[in-house]
Amino acid sequence: MKVGIAGVGKMGQAVAQRLMGLGHEVSVWNRNPARADALVAAGARRVDRPVDLAASCEVVISLLTDAPAIEAVYCGPGGLFEKPSALLIEMSTVAPEFQAQMAERAQRAGARYLECPVGGSIGPAKEGKLIGFVGGERADVDQARPLIEQMCRKWVAVGAHGNGARMKLAVNLPLMVYWQTLGEALSLVQSLDIDPKVLVDVLSESSGGPNMLKVRGGMIADALAGTPQSTVTVDLATMRKDVRTMVEQGTQNGYAMPLTQITLDHLNQAIDQGLAGSDCSQFPVWWLKR
Repeated sequence: MKVGIAGVGKMGQAVAQRLMGLGHEVSVWNRNPARADALVAAGARRVDRPVDLAASCEVVISLLTDAPAIEAVYCGPGGLFEKPSALLIEMSTVAPEFQAQMAERAQRAGARYLECPVGGSIGPAKEGKLIGFVGGERADVDQARPLIEQMCRKWVAVGAHGNGARMKLAVNLPLMVYWQTLGEALSLVQSLDIDPKVLVDVLSESSGGPNMLKVRGGMIADALAGTPQSTVTVDLATMRKDVRTMVEQGTQNGYAMPLTQITLDHLNQAIDQGLAGSDCSQFPVWWLKR
């Protein structure tokens, strides 16, 4: 299949590598062309504008930073909506209302548009083990199914556009709050002479230990030990963007979000102290040292 990728940051590159490894003909576009160099060297085709993806590919997947970036790539000059012959699958994490608005714009442009935000980071993306939440027309979902199943170990069709974003926010909220609670838990044992790897292993095997500790336990232990991080899976700036959206969505639904708000406040403090680009595993370390 001819697949286009708009936005080849960390997740975009991982998805592109996965699809190229399965034999798809992958074309790539990125605002900063140098970010696509490694994929081009591996056999991907580079295009100059998003519209070139929409005109030459069967499916175009976008993985972009935020709503303004999505709006520019889809609706701006040379954007995906300019010549929307491909099925468009938007996989970023944004507010539900924004995805509903994008669906309306797609309809006016004569485009077929799905949202499919995903749970999981770089490792699961490379292995096709993401979890997808697909919103959009059933016929478009059926067409996208083979590709989605190659990217996701589990996925669910959730109905109208915007519902996928709601599911993604709900799935990620306990994880975001857990980073705060992990820092607080570690503060209780900070004085103990225990190897960080042993400590993280004990926490991960406890009844309150989430899957995240098993997946990222090594990175967390290294962060606690002061070992420099060689990889950034999810940075604090991205975490803050998503947590802010969670608070806004809960408020719109008439619910107070006290735990999520506290987490957002502390992410703001950490970022104000220069940790915007730091890996999520640094957040509980910051909490202990602040």
